[in-house]
Amino acid sequence: MASKVSCLYILTVVCWASALWYLSITRPTSSYTGHRQLSSISIARKNVSFGNIRTRPINPHSFDFLINEPNKCEKSIPFLVILISTTHKEFDARQAIRETWGDENNFKGIKIATLFLLGKNADPVLNQMVEQESQIFHDIIVEDFIDSYHNLTLKTLMGMRWVATFCSKAKYVMKTDSDIFVNMDNLIYKLLKPNTKPRRRYFTGYVINGGPIRDVRSKWYMPRDLYPDSNYPPFCSGTGYIFSADVAELIYKTSLHTRLLHLEDVYVGLCLRKLGIHPFQNSGFNHWKMAYSLCRYRRVITVHQITPEEMHRIWNDMSSKKHLRC
Repeated sequence: MASKVSCLYILTVVCWASALWYLSITRPTSSYTGHRQLSSISIARKNVSFGNIRTRPINPHSFDFLINEPNKCEKSIPFLVILISTTHKEFDARQAIRETWGDENNFKGIKIATLFLLGKNADPVLNQMVEQESQIFHDIIVEDFIDSYHNLTLKTLMGMRWVATFCSKAKYVMKTDSDIFVNMDNLIYKLLKPNTKPRRRYFTGYVINGGPIRDVRSKWYMPRDLYPDSNYPPFCSGTGYIFSADVAELIYKTSLHTRLLHLEDVYVGLCLRKLGIHPFQNSGFNHWKMAYSLCRYRRVITVHQITPEEMHRIWNDMSSKKHLRC
């Protein structure tokens, strides 16, 4: 069985490399931007329903799962579900996470479920490659919205929906990105503490207090007609945040009646404000890149802008030097 999986993995790597090379020389880079599919949304489809919604949704999230792992939490209830936002071409990043901090078997006696979040790509070749990857690793979920920067909010809501529907009894959830290094020891033992009573209505990360950027040249441009207020509610940087699993369903339900914004972390902050949940500041979450040193990385929970190669190097160094003191 192990040799079969190894062969499938090697085949997947070769196929990904061949496909990406082929795309790079034969097809222009996709420039799909801003398509949020809001005007075409009608009613929520029948594969998921939530009670206690008394008014007609303005944002019903009527997307189907193209790839799903509905049984991932059936055998045992996870202590932590990790939702990782990624794109189709980031196979190397996904594999680096699988082999380092995202390995579901890193902690004996602590169940962790790792999932990569994707939308549908405009290129059918990439969709097929992701489907083949999913058949090997069973850690990918995909809905049928277009995968683009402006649809990051839909991607996160897909993750919230999945937790609420298929893994509602989990204790905690982390949402992060594929270029983030996570110090799992600090996250599990210092922040979440498996031996303590699980918290509820809990949300923490790097809290930002800011306002909309009106410069159209900015990546984070927010039109005044979409968000007229001069300040955002407090929100956690989308590079990495943690919340109790009960919050997943609360945010998802709230999103059904909250006008969509393309800035995912800001939008989650809006939902939290409606729910009366205040995110806690935690200095261990970094939304910037830090030069590696063993002692510095031992003090943090997340670090941003880490390449797959750096991911392996940092993980291997920290794992081999656990006996050293700082």
